[in-house]
Amino acid sequence: MNKILIANRGEIAVRIIRACKEMNIKTVAIYSEADKDALHTRLADEAICIGPAAPGKSYLNFKNIIEAANITGSDSIHPGFGFLSENSQFAKICEESNIKFIGPSYKVIELMGNKSNSKELMKSAGVPVIPGSDGCVKGILDARKIAEEIGYPIMLKASSGGGGKGIRIVYTPEELETNYNIVKQEAKVSFNDDEIYIEKFIKNPRHVEIQILADEFGNVIHLGERDCSIQRKNQKIIEETPSTAIDDNLREKMGKAAIKAAKVSGYTSCGTIEFLVDSDKNFYFMEMNTRIQVEHPITEFRTGIDIVKAQIKIAAGEPLRYKQKNIEFRGHSIECRINAENPDKNFMPCPRNNTRT
Repeated sequence: MNKILIANRGEIAVRIIRACKEMNIKTVAIYSEADKDALHTRLADEAICIGPAAPGKSYLNFKNIIEAANITGSDSIHPGFGFLSENSQFAKICEESNIKFIGPSYKVIELMGNKSNSKELMKSAGVPVIPGSDGCVKGILDARKIAEEIGYPIMLKASSGGGGKGIRIVYTPEELETNYNIVKQEAKVSFNDDEIYIEKFIKNPRHVEIQILADEFGNVIHLGERDCSIQRKNQKIIEETPSTAIDDNLREKMGKAAIKAAKVSGYTSCGTIEFLVDSDKNFYFMEMNTRIQVEHPITEFRTGIDIVKAQIKIAAGEPLRYKQKNIEFRGHSIECRINAENPDKNFMPCPRNNTRT
């Protein structure tokens, strides 16, 4: 790879630029009109405007981003996280434009992005999954039947969901129909896909995710776990590694399950397998994030492996330099996210400087 266009902004764009500089790879920053003087535009070797401030006309604009890559002679695109990082259509357009998408193939993004389909795939591979519907729910009558079979409380979840959206907990049959319609509507608005599925609600679970790296030669390793159980409004706010909730035996089992999940899906690049762990130390596959994650640095601190560099090398067709036996875990690392909220407006997100502390 000679030149990477970074289809993102802010902290992750700066992070990718840093890795590229250390690898002697040229970088191109994209920016909206509002971000002309942003840090990432000054750190990159080149910067190009891709549209107005509205993300839909800039950072989510397929056409403008591909044109920017062609104009600057970029041979690859790193999507970072958020925006187009898990958009299978964008990854496909990159492939059709002969531009390397630094991430998994569009087919894998599509497969693992559909929560119900990925769950069925994991089940077929012997990876533990949460009891629930076989695929998407066909209607309210089907939902009632499944709920009675697995027992309340249950969770209604958008099949294409993410970021905590499209999720409702249902405790009684009387609540089912109202919440069923709400989730379908939210799924349609948020993801343009109103399909939903049902899972048994696990009370007071630990949310533990496993970081994996997979190359294009079938080699897969894991880099240990991150515990992200402390959340607010289904958004992670504290990440910790190692998890204090699991022992070495369970850690090994979860690592092997994560590797199996990556292999059965044909995954390449870096990715994260998310599990729920119940009070009896049973663990269940929840979903796969097919991108770099915000919290990747705490895994880097413990392993000494630069995940962004590994991601770029994998995309360049290089085999993994590491085997599982070579991975050493040292120390303890925590990431805390600070959310600006306005307490006078029911803690509504507020990026300005008028919030109380």
